[in-house]
Amino acid sequence: MLTFDHPWAALALLLPVLVWLWLPAYRETMPAVRVPFFEEMAERSGLRPSEGAVVMRRNWVQRLLAPLCWALVVAALAKPVWVDPPIERTEPARDLMLAIDLSQSMEARDFARADGHRVDRLAAVKQVVNTFIDRRKEDRIGLIVFGAAAFPQAPLTMDHGSVKALLAEVQIGMAGPQTAIGDAIGVGVRMTGQSPAQEKVLILLTDGNDTASKVPPEQAAQVAKDKGLIIHTIGIGDVNATGENKVDLGALQKIASMTGGRAFRGEDLAGLEAIYATLDRITPVKVKRQSHQPKRDLFYLPLAAVGVLLLLYHAIMLLLTAARRPRRQPLVAPAPATVAEPGH
Repeated sequence: MLTFDHPWAALALLLPVLVWLWLPAYRETMPAVRVPFFEEMAERSGLRPSEGAVVMRRNWVQRLLAPLCWALVVAALAKPVWVDPPIERTEPARDLMLAIDLSQSMEARDFARADGHRVDRLAAVKQVVNTFIDRRKEDRIGLIVFGAAAFPQAPLTMDHGSVKALLAEVQIGMAGPQTAIGDAIGVGVRMTGQSPAQEKVLILLTDGNDTASKVPPEQAAQVAKDKGLIIHTIGIGDVNATGENKVDLGALQKIASMTGGRAFRGEDLAGLEAIYATLDRITPVKVKRQSHQPKRDLFYLPLAAVGVLLLLYHAIMLLLTAARRPRRQPLVAPAPATVAEPGH
């Protein structure tokens, strides 16, 4: 699309008209030789001198070329630009991290698929989380795994395929047999510490209680709150179990409420799918769109047109002048006079 950055420059089109109306005509004085018998000379030469100043005559090409060139100069002053179609860039407005428990108790095969086949807890979690990741197309997603220790399995990224591939590689017990919920929260805080995202969310899934954290879960939750990290917790363990295999729903509820999140209980595969569907609704996709329209300056085009027109005009005038110039006649030497000899 063609547009002008300085459209007000079009007012300069009226400038020649105002000059012609308000300023007096330009007259140039030229030196002259006074001859007392000028009229007799003109009469004998057959010429009829005109009275007053000599006015330079203009041809029709000049009358067209002058306003055209001025219009092109004014167009260049208006700074024409060509605006390309807008280029939109989408940036994620939320960082979403998934923290998954890999303690030994995740081996329990108490989740049944639709076909009745029973799978361990980690396999059920992988199935549901993969579907959840597919729905979060505009979020940066990171993956944290924890057991006796917590570490980032996948950094925050828009490459969701890599996150799913790294999720498929995790195995039960690879982070140790115990559960370090507080350390997992601490890793989430560190991963989002320098993030410019408007919202940061951690979804923490565990089937036990904290038995190995260096930082107590409540203290880690307070740090997360101070850093603006919202934590949603999912407990999928057995509340009737003993020891570290017993899921502490009260502690998970407290962590979530401290940070502004929600706590859930997943007892089977259908319940787990419903939980992640709920999380998908309460954390809708947020994106920040930036639009940029590239501009290309075109002011040089009318200026170049003026130069080309003037060059063509003067070249044509030179050729016409040369064609009309009378050719010089060659000088012929007079024949020598013959003198007759006396007596003949």
